[in-house]
Amino acid sequence: MALYSEIVMDHFKNPRNQGKIEDADGVGKVGNVQCGDLMWFYIKVRDGVIEDIKWETYGCAAAIAVSSIVSEMVKGKEVEEAVELTNQEILEGLGNLPTPKIHCSLLGVDALHEAIYDYLSKNKMEIPEKLEKNHERQKKILDKIGDKD
Repeated sequence: MALYSEIVMDHFKNPRNQGKIEDADGVGKVGNVQCGDLMWFYIKVRDGVIEDIKWETYGCAAAIAVSSIVSEMVKGKEVEEAVELTNQEILEGLGNLPTPKIHCSLLGVDALHEAIYDYLSKNKMEIPEKLEKNHERQKKILDKIGDKD
């Protein structure tokens, strides 16, 4: 049995929306202390809709596949809808991940949430409580890995 599903391998070998948006409306950065993965998500928002999303990920095949599918799952969605994306939806979209790699799906959600938090914060919009909590948790994690961006 293969370690990764065909969907994971397709997103790893043919990543969608990879890159950076220089003038992004929101930027999210997250990391994992144990494995060293780092993810950045960049979003452009127009009239409350994520019209473009790009990402940069330094990590394993699962982390790259997660970044790719998250970008596909939220591009064209309203910000409020994108906030509701769960790691379970990511896992289902990828045809699952091996147990030791499930944390990558959580990183994908966290990176997206950080980009949305940044967008809402910059635009002085109301920030949902779960995004506030995630942001505080992410700051602590990045401090642990010595990243002060």
